[in-house]
Amino acid sequence: MTEPDSLDRSARAIAAAESLGLDHTVTRHGRVRSLEEAAAARGVEPRAVVKTIVVRLADDDYRFVLVPGDREIAWPKLRALLEVNRLSMPSAEVAFEVTGYVRGTITPLGSTTPWPVVADASLSGPVSLGGGAHGVALTVDTDDLIRALDARVADVTEPTA
Repeated sequence: MTEPDSLDRSARAIAAAESLGLDHTVTRHGRVRSLEEAAAARGVEPRAVVKTIVVRLADDDYRFVLVPGDREIAWPKLRALLEVNRLSMPSAEVAFEVTGYVRGTITPLGSTTPWPVVADASLSGPVSLGGGAHGVALTVDTDDLIRALDARVADVTEPTA
């Protein structure tokens, strides 16, 4: 069974990719419990699974951070890049309010608000990112994605411990 409106959300993400002219492949798979399961279901290496993290800079000011699957945000690096002393991650409810996607499915593609995007410098080649609903992913070329989203590329991650 799908979550309510999940088909609408995945259609929104796919339509956004199309309107941006992104060459993409849609993969539909069942729910997964780990990054490794997601990678296997999508036919990619774990590092090619992009986690889209929403961070809050201030009230009504958020960023999407695109993080390779085998890495995590290096908070001091991200704070320095964004020139802020403090960042936080919004609650699941707030993340939904500001993106239109539930946690675990968030993507900058088709977000209800087009927040600025930071892409980690280690992203490369084909990557698979969330498609707006559980079990839906879009595989795209990193360079094309960065161009389409006008993403700021920077070293903002570190290897997962």
